[in-house]
Amino acid sequence: MTDFITRFAPSPTGPLHLGHAYSALLAHDMARSAGGKFLLRIEDIDSTRSRPEWEEQIYDDLTWLGISWDETPLRQSDRLSNYTQALNSLWDRGLLYPCSCTRRDIAAAASAPQEGADPVYGPDGLIYPGTCRAKTDPRAAFPEHQALRLDMQKALDAVGQREFCYTEQSSGTDETLCTPACNMVQEVGDIVLSRRDFLGSYHLSVVLDDAAQSITHVVRGKDIQSATHIHVLLQKLLGLPTPTYHHHRLIRDEAGKRLAKRDDARAIATYRADGKTPDDIRRMVGL
Repeated sequence: MTDFITRFAPSPTGPLHLGHAYSALLAHDMARSAGGKFLLRIEDIDSTRSRPEWEEQIYDDLTWLGISWDETPLRQSDRLSNYTQALNSLWDRGLLYPCSCTRRDIAAAASAPQEGADPVYGPDGLIYPGTCRAKTDPRAAFPEHQALRLDMQKALDAVGQREFCYTEQSSGTDETLCTPACNMVQEVGDIVLSRRDFLGSYHLSVVLDDAAQSITHVVRGKDIQSATHIHVLLQKLLGLPTPTYHHHRLIRDEAGKRLAKRDDARAIATYRADGKTPDDIRRMVGL
């Protein structure tokens, strides 16, 4: 069995930029150094924004950078039945409920006076106030085309753990990081596990896909680190292994802002067109 399997999992919703290059090159280098596998996953679950031309650009950019993958890329759009199965399982256990609240509804509820307390933000933004939680009929059939939220308190009760821990390797040594279960209701809240306009969510799909690809080491940006204890909880709920995590630094612009896909000036394709080489890209991102 290969002891080190990692992946790069871009979304085909725009051009890859220097931040993507750093993450992909770092994961690829780590896999090759360990004699392990590097896999590619196309996170095209959001069919409203994903485009075939951007997917082709991903393959082209990565190949130009000198990155190769060891198995046929996994595409989320081919795994919708897996997400449905997991959601049905959680629904049958009474851990999900449908939610009709809009972002405006949530913002209005969060800004309502509550003993002078300020709105609380978690990994997904404003903590959901639980407006739809009490409206759920436990005898109802699995709802179609509705947003589904995880009842955090029931999920914690179902797992029965006092804390959620994982191994973090970004400092160069193994470090065990834990979040007390008692904090997750107030600091995370009832997260969305499936959306009205497309099946699944990042939190659900990432844990299912990492398990399907037998990922042992997840290499990703520090902007995702605050959600890792959510993923550990879902792994426990769904009986999935918890990989080791490496949350790397982010590539930022001159103003210190994290790069986004709208930063076309820092797109890999733009640098290629300007005559830069893969070695130039490596130097630009500190590799």
